[in-house]
Amino acid sequence: MRLFLVAAVVWSGILPAQSLDRQIANMFVLGFYGTQADSTGIVRDICDQGLGGVILFDRHPAHHAHAKNIVSPAQLKRLTHRLSTACKHQPLIAIDQEGGVVQRIRFSGRYPSAASIGRGSVKRAERVYEKMAHELAALGINYNLAPVADLAINPTNRVIVKLERAYGRSSKHVVRFDTAFLQMMHRYRVLTALKHFPGHGSSPGDTHKGFVDVTEQWSEHELKPYRDMIQTGAVDSIMVAHVFNRHLDTRYPASLSRNIIHGLLRKKLGYQGVVITDDLQMRAISQHYPLHTVIALAINAGNDLLLFGNQLAPGHEVHISDLVAITRELLARGVVSRMAIVRANQRINAMKHKVGLRP
Repeated sequence: MRLFLVAAVVWSGILPAQSLDRQIANMFVLGFYGTQADSTGIVRDICDQGLGGVILFDRHPAHHAHAKNIVSPAQLKRLTHRLSTACKHQPLIAIDQEGGVVQRIRFSGRYPSAASIGRGSVKRAERVYEKMAHELAALGINYNLAPVADLAINPTNRVIVKLERAYGRSSKHVVRFDTAFLQMMHRYRVLTALKHFPGHGSSPGDTHKGFVDVTEQWSEHELKPYRDMIQTGAVDSIMVAHVFNRHLDTRYPASLSRNIIHGLLRKKLGYQGVVITDDLQMRAISQHYPLHTVIALAINAGNDLLLFGNQLAPGHEVHISDLVAITRELLARGVVSRMAIVRANQRINAMKHKVGLRP
C-alpha cells in the first residue's frame, strides 16, 4: 500500500512530449463495440490519436443476448493485452465492478452488493475485494470505477439505495468499507473512482433516464465520506454525478459545474487528484445539452477525464476524432483554455504512473 502511494509523490507530473491533439485525446474514456481489439478501430484510436482510456461492458445494449466486449476470461485477457501492448501509450482500461447488480465480470460468480457487504465485517469485505481485485488484475483491468461513497439516505432512491449500491447511512460506516475496497484494489495495482460526488443517495430519480434535482433532498452530510477519504491520501479519482442542486449551482448539474468541482471539491475539500465525469451520454446530460456544450462545460468545470460509454445510445456513438476536433475548436475560440488541458494531463498521467502505465 505504501509503495503504491509513494509512486504518486515521486512522479513529477511533467507532461511527456505530446502534441496538443494527443493531450486532448488523453482526457477521454470511450466505450467501443467488439470483442477483438484489431477488428474495432480502437487500437488506432489509442496508438494514433492517444485515446486516454476505454471502458468495457459485458452486454450489447441493443441486443442483450450478445456480448459487447466480454465473452470469456481467455478472450478478455487477449483483448486487454492487445490494448495495453499495441503501442507505447498505454490506456486506462476501465470497468464498473462494484458487486451486486453492477458488475460486468461474473466469471467467478456474483460478488455481494455493497449493502450486503456493509451488513458484515470489514474483514469479510477485505476477503471479497481482494478476490475481486486479483481477478480484475489477472484479466488486465487497471481501473475500477468504484466504490460507491453515497449514503443510503432516501429509501425510495431507485438507482443507489434500492439497488443496494451503498454501504449504509452512516458516513463513518461507508468510509470503513470504501477504505477496504481501495486497499484491496491497490494491492493488485488497480485504480479506483469514488462515486457519485457530491452525493446521489438522497436523489429522487435516476440520471440515466433524465434530469434529477436533489435540491430539497441533499444535505451537506453527504460530503463527509469524500472529505474523510480525501484526507487519507489514497483516492485515485472521484466520479461526479449529473445531479442538479440549486444550493450549490443555480444553473448546471454537478458534472458540468465549476462551482461544484473547482469550488467545492478542489478548493473547499482540497482534492487535487483526477476527476472523472459520470457517463456523459446519460439523459440527464444528453437530453439538455449539445455535445460541444457538454465538452466545454465539463472541461471548464475542472473534470480531467470525460467518459462516453457508447452504451446508452446505440447508433449514436461518439468517436475520439470528433471529440478532439470539437475540443480543438473550443480552444481556438477561447472557450476553453490550454492550461485546463495541461493540468488535466498532469493529473491523468500522474494517476497512470501509479500503476506503471506509460502515458
